[in-house]
Amino acid sequence: MTAVTQQSVLDSVPKGLFIAGEWRDSSDGSTLAVDDPATGEILTHVADATVEDGRAALDAAVAAQPAWARTAPRDRGELLRAAYEQIVERADEFAMLMTLEMGKPLAESRAEVAYGAEFFRWFSEEAVRVHGRYGVAPNGATRLLTMKQPVGPTLMITPWNFPLAMGTRKIGPAIAAGCTMVVKPAGQTPLTMLALADLLDGLGLPKGVLNVVTTAHGRTGAVMEPMIRDPRLRKLTFTGSTPVGQKLIEQAAEGILRVSMELGGNAPFLVFDDADLERAVDGAMLAKMRNMGEACTAANRFYVHESIATEFSERLAQRMGALRLGRGTEDGVDVGPLVDEKSRDKVKALVDDAVAKGARVVVGGNARDGAGWFFEPTVLADVPVEADLSEEEIFGPVAPVTTFRTDEEAVRLANHTRFGLVAYLFTKDLTRAISTAEALEYGMVGVNQGIVSNPAAPFGGVKSSGVGREGGFEGIEEYLETKYVGLAL
Repeated sequence: MTAVTQQSVLDSVPKGLFIAGEWRDSSDGSTLAVDDPATGEILTHVADATVEDGRAALDAAVAAQPAWARTAPRDRGELLRAAYEQIVERADEFAMLMTLEMGKPLAESRAEVAYGAEFFRWFSEEAVRVHGRYGVAPNGATRLLTMKQPVGPTLMITPWNFPLAMGTRKIGPAIAAGCTMVVKPAGQTPLTMLALADLLDGLGLPKGVLNVVTTAHGRTGAVMEPMIRDPRLRKLTFTGSTPVGQKLIEQAAEGILRVSMELGGNAPFLVFDDADLERAVDGAMLAKMRNMGEACTAANRFYVHESIATEFSERLAQRMGALRLGRGTEDGVDVGPLVDEKSRDKVKALVDDAVAKGARVVVGGNARDGAGWFFEPTVLADVPVEADLSEEEIFGPVAPVTTFRTDEEAVRLANHTRFGLVAYLFTKDLTRAISTAEALEYGMVGVNQGIVSNPAAPFGGVKSSGVGREGGFEGIEEYLETKYVGLAL
């Protein structure tokens, strides 16, 4: 096997737009720079799509939809299975690519490759399990047939924090259901999606089924909005911030599009007085430090019973303080840079605000000087509920700890947010675990574990954290319409 190097991986990725099965330049020849967040230097350039390019991509998806919908489910499933195997075989290439453009350490990138590939394996098995039903009307005169059919052309907008997995968990069910797609990856991390499109093309995915358009931040709205408002588009799926999701839903309302939105989070992490403290700290490290805290599922607010809060904070600080910062491609690095300067500065502002309002820095608390967008793993104790980071998604390696006295207070603090993606709780009491999980206003709850994401489970939130589910048996339903046929005898 050829050794995987930074340059060989960058050279292997197509840099154009993928439309109707062909790689092409932007219609006006413009490009956007892809930066290395560990150094601030430019890695490479990719095509910067225009409105005309977006229209061409949707044209291709619309043209391919009828034939793709008629494709045998087994064929669609076998293609996904082959893609899963290819991704696993090329795990080192995808991992290196993600680390270069996003910043996470190679170990985390490899974990994302394994996670992202699993969506293709899961939905390869779901492709042949799309069911309708047959029934007899109550009066006996009519037969009731219910069938499932693909929604149709879908626009997918994916974020920068999980460049592979956020794509595969949308593309997987769409392929399985028989939907064509236009994918718009984040401008900071387009390379992984371009590599994935190239892989699928090499496996024989029909032309026009998957189309990829890359755009710079300043052009994204102008290119996406005409597609969203085009009456031929039938579904919009987006993963990203709540404000952007709200705007996209407004645009989608014109065409009454099916939408699935995975939006912001403000995850509480509850540690009750009977919790296994070591297990809770292990869970906190996973829930907080996965992806440097740049995850919608990241624990954002730590509510710890007052009797164990000091010991929990000290143990967590010891673990956080031992982590090594650096470029993700270097050996022994635990924590990479944040994705850009704006993100780093936001984390610093939130920490400074909390300290000004009475929080105590147990470890960390500073941005690192020099090249790249690094922030120290940080634990804050005695964080007041009025601190900005109690309301805002941190998206960085900061764990703010607040105490509680009663179970009711813990639940009240946890639910005091407009978000409702995921919550975590640690207790040895099964009754407490179930009653608390039922009381938490979240789409997902992790009990005595710091990671809930699983391709076989429905991922999604309530309230301002979104609508719809990805993964699990529910994931493919987002790409299917239900048709009822009444048959008179």
